Amino acid sequence: MEKVLIITGSSRGIGAATACLAAEQGYAICVNYLRNQEAARSVVSSITQAGGRAIATAADIASEEDVVHLFQTVDEQLGKVTALVNNAGTLEQQTRVENIDAARLNRVFATNITGSFLCAREAIKRMSTKHGGAGGAIVNVSSVASRLGSPGEYVDYAASKGAIDTMTIGLAKEVADEGIRVNAVRPGFIYTDIHASGGEPNRVERVKESVPMKRGGHAIEVANAILWLLSAEASYTTGAFIDIAGGK
Repeated sequence: MEKVLIITGSSRGIGAATACLAAEQGYAICVNYLRNQEAARSVVSSITQAGGRAIATAADIASEEDVVHLFQTVDEQLGKVTALVNNAGTLEQQTRVENIDAARLNRVFATNITGSFLCAREAIKRMSTKHGGAGGAIVNVSSVASRLGSPGEYVDYAASKGAIDTMTIGLAKEVADEGIRVNAVRPGFIYTDIHASGGEPNRVERVKESVPMKRGGHAIEVANAILWLLSAEASYTTGAFIDIAGGK
């Protein structure tokens, strides 16, 4: 059976690195994106030029309708999904909690929490042996922010990733006997575009001295951990977390 992988938010950063690495390992890839069609198509082009199989599909994972359509598209164009990486995430301008309104919380939580739940739901419907599936694996991309709290910057983002940690533990236990493994990676300060979304593109350079290894991480270092968790080498691993944070 062909390995079919959906990676949400995979037009850039950790998602794009994971897509390219997974394609090298024989997965057919759905590169999901929100708005940047050009970047998504570039990832797909890199994969197909190397002999892999990939499609780019737009979907706002905060939208239940979009998520259902995303999985239906993969059903039709690639086949039944066997692996999911819940990578899409958002954060907003650095600020203190006293300045955060409900609208911001709803935006962050809708993507980071609700979107991950909806994608997991659709994946389980297709993977679970309870539903006639052949099993599969889910990897959630959390953050060390879930442990550190991100005070003065992104407590709301950190809280959303704390929810993903709890989801990972509970869901792993819920579907463990249905052929599905659920694990998570917790990246630290990684060189990606997400820091620009928070208003500080060079954030990793500012904070890297606080990391025991005295450097920021790279997207491929996170991708390597994700691919291990998806692989048969991690066949007895579920409900686990890999921190990729230089000792932070």
